[in-house]
Amino acid sequence: LPDDTYVPFIQTDVAVNPGNSGGPLFDTEGRVIGVNSQIYSRSGGYMGLSFAIPINVTKNIVEQLKAKGYASRGWLGVMIQNVDQALAESFGLKKPEGALVAQITPDSPAESSGLEVGDIILAFNGLRIGRSSDLPPAVGSTPVDATVPVEVMRGGKRKTLSVTVGELQEPTAERKNASLQKSDNSGIGATVQALSDDEKKQSGISDGLVILEVDPEGPSAKTGIRPGDILVSFNRETVNSVDQLKELIGKAPRDQSFPVLIQREGSPIFLAMTLDKG
Repeated sequence: LPDDTYVPFIQTDVAVNPGNSGGPLFDTEGRVIGVNSQIYSRSGGYMGLSFAIPINVTKNIVEQLKAKGYASRGWLGVMIQNVDQALAESFGLKKPEGALVAQITPDSPAESSGLEVGDIILAFNGLRIGRSSDLPPAVGSTPVDATVPVEVMRGGKRKTLSVTVGELQEPTAERKNASLQKSDNSGIGATVQALSDDEKKQSGISDGLVILEVDPEGPSAKTGIRPGDILVSFNRETVNSVDQLKELIGKAPRDQSFPVLIQREGSPIFLAMTLDKG
């Protein structure tokens, strides 16, 4: 759904047809709990599935319109992902929870506050973050310029940071395309090569290795790494060359998962890798 990152839409089976958007959604006791927004349809008419903006989100927007004539959302400046069981173990968590920070936008509130790639956000302004999808609505509903506490897990220890929330601007998207330079086999069941200067400029990555081929039976394939991915960090260490990657592989634990950071189609993703003994 459009804007579903910041708006936790209510899914319902109430019949909503074209022209009904903006009308109230009532519960069985007659209370307004949302504003009808959109439907899922292949015909243009109601097909059994509709969505409404929750009333608390609507009230927040109304108050902003009264106060300043427009509505804005809070902005943190991070790209995040869910924490599964394997990643939880690799980061020292007892169970999967929180939002894993995979990338931080330069000159953002996250960077200014001291947030780091690899931090797992467990709470934002007193709200528990059970999964990554909990964070955007929490940040978006926070007033711009408000300073709030953010609890993170870093290096196996909990830490609380103070973050001053910025204002979300309309995002722009760019497709990144670049040429590659050859290198040797990586030693993790994948053939890699260094980024070209042109690719570094276009992708905004100064270090990393491009994955060319993946052995279906090797550690990379089992981790979920695909050809075309860019390996950015390995066991919390930035990757800058094939030789350095081989050194990191030699130091990495065996039969124990650890995090690797890749970039896939412009988006950073953490994965949990396990190397076999021998």
